[in-house]
Amino acid sequence: MSTRRGAGRVRSAYGFIKAHRDQFPVQLMCRMLEVAPSGYSEWCQHPLSTRAQEDARLLRLIRASFTASHGIYGAPRVFLDLREAGETCSKHRVARLMRANDLRALHGYRVRRWAVGKPAVLIPNLLQRQFTTTRPNVAWVTDITYIRTWQGWLYLAVVLDLFSRRIVGWATAPTIHRELVLNAVLRAVRERRPRGTLIHSDQGTQFGSDAWRRFCRSHRLEPSMSRKGNCWDNAVAESFFSSLKKERIKKHIYKNRELALTDLAAYIEGFYNPTRRHSHLGGVSPVEFEAAHKRRGQRLH
Repeated sequence: MSTRRGAGRVRSAYGFIKAHRDQFPVQLMCRMLEVAPSGYSEWCQHPLSTRAQEDARLLRLIRASFTASHGIYGAPRVFLDLREAGETCSKHRVARLMRANDLRALHGYRVRRWAVGKPAVLIPNLLQRQFTTTRPNVAWVTDITYIRTWQGWLYLAVVLDLFSRRIVGWATAPTIHRELVLNAVLRAVRERRPRGTLIHSDQGTQFGSDAWRRFCRSHRLEPSMSRKGNCWDNAVAESFFSSLKKERIKKHIYKNRELALTDLAAYIEGFYNPTRRHSHLGGVSPVEFEAAHKRRGQRLH
């Protein structure tokens, strides 16, 4: 630390000399400030230290990662991007450079939560907050949120695979009728072709109807339902919506539903599934996590 402070003092002295060289002899100022004239001459040719030059180079890479993430990556995820690109800098150095250059990840909304409620009468809570699975299509979670537009609300239903946190089905509609959820789940079924997959939801009216139970039976899905008013029973779906609103929709009102739909598609299909680093998955994206699992399975066979 003392060496760093000493280097900083010497560079400050060189800066003072350069600023006043038209007023005083350089040799005199070097003697008074106790720095070597040869060092000052070298500094004039290369004013930035090797470390400062390296910081400037790293900052360019950090800005590129931060911009590519649409401003949502903090130092841990930017560090993973740099490490994947072959850089050997430390996470603390990345954090320091981001702090010094005001590169701050977006923060989400604070939502008041209530952990209360009764189990559903017809559909039990089979998931029981077991949010980690060892293979794809063991358990899915589904939920609905809303996005503001000048045209009115746009409702979004998603289906998320707990294994990879991948959005395997989603749909939007201007109303919150049960067809919204059925379309999202049908998209997931066509994509993944599940057999005996658990699908967990809250106690919304869309998930408590006879039509929902018949749909699940006909598509080999086993329904599960949270306790009433208990968001923690479906925390992974809630977490995805929090990330979506923080990273893409935060305090933004779209001109119309079509623009909102386009932005949602870009986020889910173009960023979240294939690219966004997920802390639960060890810093890789859902698509990459599933690809790695598939490669491991092929090696075993």
